[in-house]
Amino acid sequence: MFFTKDRIGGILLLIFCCFYALKIGNIRLLPFQADQAFTARTMPEALAIVGIILSMALIIFPTNRERFSIREFNWPLGLAFLVLMSLYGFTVRPFGFLLATSAFLIAGFAMLGERSPVKLVLVAVPLVVLFWALMNYGLDVTVQPLPSFLRD
Repeated sequence: MFFTKDRIGGILLLIFCCFYALKIGNIRLLPFQADQAFTARTMPEALAIVGIILSMALIIFPTNRERFSIREFNWPLGLAFLVLMSLYGFTVRPFGFLLATSAFLIAGFAMLGERSPVKLVLVAVPLVVLFWALMNYGLDVTVQPLPSFLRD
């Protein structure tokens, strides 16, 4: 068996899904949820099963016959993204979620080749605001939107 890109992706997906499935037991249930048909564990269990089945299909029936080559990777871009993600991690608290995440997405899109400043802003900013609203109002997860000096 030779390693193709599809098989390597399938193996990595299988490892992730198995680890995810093992961690589902750590999701706490309230006492009244123990006998219910749909709980906080139901969707993760379904996702883990579907992920394991699909990853096994990728491993058994790969469609891509290209051999895996580490030389084909764009290493400078990958390292630049690691630096960008690290900077984002350090700036999200002092600059606030909206500003730090918008800047992160704009820089990431620019690194991937998008050169239109209008597109960068029109895609990144509404996406960040929508995600922030979903987190705060839909899921009740408090995320500080603004820098500390602009908050109440």
